[in-house]
Amino acid sequence: MTKRDYYEILDVSKNSSADEIKKSYRKQALKYHPDRNPDDPESEEKFKEASEAYEVLSDSEKRGLYDRYGHDGLKNSGFSGFSGFDDIFSSFGDVFEDFFGMGGFGGRQSGRSGARKGQDLRYDLNISLREAAFGIEKEIEVTKNVLCETCSGSGAKSGTSPETCSTCGGAGRVMQQQGFFSMATACPECRGTGTIIKEPCRDCRGAGKIRQTKNLKVKIPAGVETGMRLKLANEGEPGEKGGPNGNLYVFIIEDEDSFFKRHNNDIVCQIPLSFSQAALGAEINIPTIKDEEKLKIPKGTQANDLLTIKGAGIPSINHNGRGDQIIQVILKTPKKLSRREQELFQELAKMEQENEKNSGFFKNLFNQ
Repeated sequence: MTKRDYYEILDVSKNSSADEIKKSYRKQALKYHPDRNPDDPESEEKFKEASEAYEVLSDSEKRGLYDRYGHDGLKNSGFSGFSGFDDIFSSFGDVFEDFFGMGGFGGRQSGRSGARKGQDLRYDLNISLREAAFGIEKEIEVTKNVLCETCSGSGAKSGTSPETCSTCGGAGRVMQQQGFFSMATACPECRGTGTIIKEPCRDCRGAGKIRQTKNLKVKIPAGVETGMRLKLANEGEPGEKGGPNGNLYVFIIEDEDSFFKRHNNDIVCQIPLSFSQAALGAEINIPTIKDEEKLKIPKGTQANDLLTIKGAGIPSINHNGRGDQIIQVILKTPKKLSRREQELFQELAKMEQENEKNSGFFKNLFNQ
């Protein structure tokens, strides 16, 4: 099924600000929220569709990737949308509280166990042009928080458990009355966690997490370029209170090559030719990103002429063919000549002068 344009879904323009996008999503989330439209598959689908659009357009990196490559670019970077309502409410917990408050149908997130998805992480990975062209598997080293094995992430000393906060009753929030209005704020006793740890774990000191370095393998597909990203699911920060882990996004940075220059999926290089090769034509071996290939130089080739080897460029990441290798001709002027070479060039120069005098251009010029 063809996906709709995210800007069309949220009824905003490509130049809309982050606040305008948020305001439009708020309007649609209120209209199609599943608690307001129970057992309505059409509203549920529109709610998911709007949430996916907001997930992309509210993130500057995802938005830039979408603007440049569309849905295919997001798919190739590892973005796959939401798996269900739990995923949406976990990702937008703070947003829904901001939109709806703690009561009514907006309180779906607060009525849960407090589980929250962990933070996503970013890793910048440098690769060469050839690695981008053919793909490669690389090992990266990531330092991140992981659940403490000693206390299984509870933060409490072995043999003990966190106790429910008596102030908020485990909700993590307390209600404050201000005139006619009630406002939910984080519980000052447990700082919003809903629990009190009286005997902290000695390894994580009550945090429930420790820093750890992990080696991960990243499979880079052929055709990637700078700005694209790969998703390693569940390799981000651990979730809170049983929530899912965040994801690790590996951003591709393609290093410049000393010989080839990349233009989209084409690669460009410069090849020096002697005067005789350019004038008489020749067949030479030139480097490609894969190996070497024979290139036929036509007679009368001029400086800066462009020659092409079809299909010798970068493959499309969407498997829609390959780019070309474009060769720019550079004429090589010798700096040192033997006596015989100098005699031959002088003889050639005299012949060229005679030809120029006899050409129509000079005859017309002298007859003016």
